[in-house]
Amino acid sequence: GLIEHNAASVLVFDMHNEYGFDDIASDTGQPVVGLRSKFASRVRVVGLGRKSTIRGKTPDLTLEINESDIQPADIELLARELNLRDTTSTTLDALIHSFGAGKWFSEFKKMVVGAMETDGDGKKVPALDSVAFWANQVGVNVAAAEGLRSKLGRIFTRPYIVEETAGADPLKNVIEALQAGQHVILSFGDYESDLDYLLVSNLLTRKIRDAWEESTNDFRSHGKAEPRPLVIAVEEAHKLLNREMASQTSFSTIAREMRKYYVTLLIIDQRPSQIYDEVMSQLGTRVSGWLGDESDVAAVLSGLAGRDALRGMLARLQPKEEVVLLGWGVPMPILVRSRRYDQKFWDELLPRGGSRNVDQNLKDLGF
Repeated sequence: GLIEHNAASVLVFDMHNEYGFDDIASDTGQPVVGLRSKFASRVRVVGLGRKSTIRGKTPDLTLEINESDIQPADIELLARELNLRDTTSTTLDALIHSFGAGKWFSEFKKMVVGAMETDGDGKKVPALDSVAFWANQVGVNVAAAEGLRSKLGRIFTRPYIVEETAGADPLKNVIEALQAGQHVILSFGDYESDLDYLLVSNLLTRKIRDAWEESTNDFRSHGKAEPRPLVIAVEEAHKLLNREMASQTSFSTIAREMRKYYVTLLIIDQRPSQIYDEVMSQLGTRVSGWLGDESDVAAVLSGLAGRDALRGMLARLQPKEEVVLLGWGVPMPILVRSRRYDQKFWDELLPRGGSRNVDQNLKDLGF
């Protein structure tokens, strides 16, 4: 609907390659049309990595990340995934001080753990290209530095992280497409691990946040063009917005502050109880199907008036058939029938015979 009515640009972080190209439904075996097929001139599928393919098809654009784009905050976000220690921030600060924000990643990548050489007295000392040599030079704990270098090996070897991208900056291309009114589906292709999802989605969102803040400030202070509204859709949101990570990600900032900068966060999750409660409280409008876990029900209803009545409403929902609209976007809780994502759905959204009348719309909503 957002795409059809041109209400905002949409960025979808498509972790499981479900939104862009056509697929087959796992439960019915019927074809499922991708957004790229229905909105060919407006939707761009971006694949992660230079030679990426999505379901055997070539994406419109590919995304590679320059080593210089990675900042310490992007690494600290991965603390749980990489099992980083409390000393990580100290080591990262020292790397920034030694090599600068644009060079620290590539220089640390070149260092070798455990490399030794023999000095003029015949003693074994850390080699010039070793982590230990650098750590001793700057006064950082050697074991902590070597441990971090080893753990970052998983990131250093990601094929989509390159020393320097050829041609135009792919991150900039994505942002410019969104600013121009295009819609972007970032498909992760073969990179479906949590590490890839956390790193890439947070880094790109950080860049987008900076761009929209700058555009909004230019609009308000200097009379430049009004920013294009943007909706960022995030699957499996609890991986980015749990209690441990929420304060470190760009997504929590968007949930709290970015509405005034024309950016809205759309989160999709089956376990809302795992999302940090401070973030949940910032979600103005909620759409919920049936939930079987009491903690998930409590999370969805947090901050809303009349929770007891709403709890009963949620309990009576027909699974996969009904949802409730709650919160700021509606004057009162509204029960609606959900629709299957099939040809009938597309016929209703994109009617060939012209606009649908009010009675047809009310009937489909269950009234």
